[in-house]
Amino acid sequence: MPAETDSRQREIESQNASACPVVRAIEQVGTPWRMNVVYALEGGERRFNELKRATGARSKTLSDALDELVENDVVVRRMEEDAPVAVYYALSAKGEELVDALAELDQWAQDWGEAVPDGPNPRLRDD
Repeated sequence: MPAETDSRQREIESQNASACPVVRAIEQVGTPWRMNVVYALEGGERRFNELKRATGARSKTLSDALDELVENDVVVRRMEEDAPVAVYYALSAKGEELVDALAELDQWAQDWGEAVPDGPNPRLRDD
C-alpha cells in the first residue's frame, strides 16, 4: 500500500507542478497567527511581549508561530545577553518581500468584495 501511496503522491505533484511554489509559500506563512506576526513586525523590530500584545496571541501560540517563521527565514531573532536578557524579532529580507506580496493579495481581496473591518488597523491589536 505505501508504494501505491507514493506513486499517487508523485502523480498529484506532477499534475500540480505549476502550483507547487505557491503551495510551499503558503505552508511557510499560511496560518492566521503567522500572518498576524508578519503584519505586527511590518513596523519594525519588536520584543516577544510587544508581539503578544499586538497580536493578542497566547504565549505558546506566539512562540510556535515565531519558531516556524524563524525556521522558514521569514523572521530573524536577535538576542541581547545583557542583564536582563532581551530577545527581539524582525522581518528578514524574505519577510519584507512577503509583506509586499501580501499587499497585492490584500488589494485583490478588496477588489473582489472582501470587506475590511472598521478600525485603526484590522490586522493588529495595539493594547
